[in-house]
Amino acid sequence: MTLESLISTYGYAAVAVGTFLEGETILVIAGFAAHLGYLQLPWVIFWAFCGTLFGDQLYFHIGRRRGIGLLDKHPHWKARSKRVFKIIHRHQLPVVLGFRFLYGMRTLTPFLLGASGFSPKRFFILNFFGGLCWSVTIGVIGFMFGHAAKVLIGKIEHYEGYFFLVLALLGAVIWLILWLKRRREEKEEDEP
Repeated sequence: MTLESLISTYGYAAVAVGTFLEGETILVIAGFAAHLGYLQLPWVIFWAFCGTLFGDQLYFHIGRRRGIGLLDKHPHWKARSKRVFKIIHRHQLPVVLGFRFLYGMRTLTPFLLGASGFSPKRFFILNFFGGLCWSVTIGVIGFMFGHAAKVLIGKIEHYEGYFFLVLALLGAVIWLILWLKRRREEKEEDEP
């Protein structure tokens, strides 16, 4: 199976699952694939929107039902969440509309919003518009990255596999760095 047929066959499902879990890297790659013609940008944006909306709603409701209990079981989470709760209460509208644009905050913020007692109806409405804005913006950035790469390189078809690999590796490295940083911070907070 060729790279083109893999992307054409599983690309939209990968976008939906990837954006349900986290999403920035997969959406940029999908936007790039749309520029190359393997996917269609409107469908990339649609599936990214569905993934992000349903993922954030799930994390919100988990936070609403189990948030305080989980925070009580993990003191280092609770200490860090106090700062976030203050920001949430002070700046509700920008937090709900913009949290998904902050790398690494996508799953934590809806969870903490749910735990904070935020209105589920208000969260859904704001999350809907925030998710739509995020999906369009990041999808178009990926599409434009493909356009810029094509202008710079010319015949991109010969290098498209490398671009997908570089984008995926870059996303994995960023995720790993942020994950290691969080782990180090958690260990430092656990030490007396």
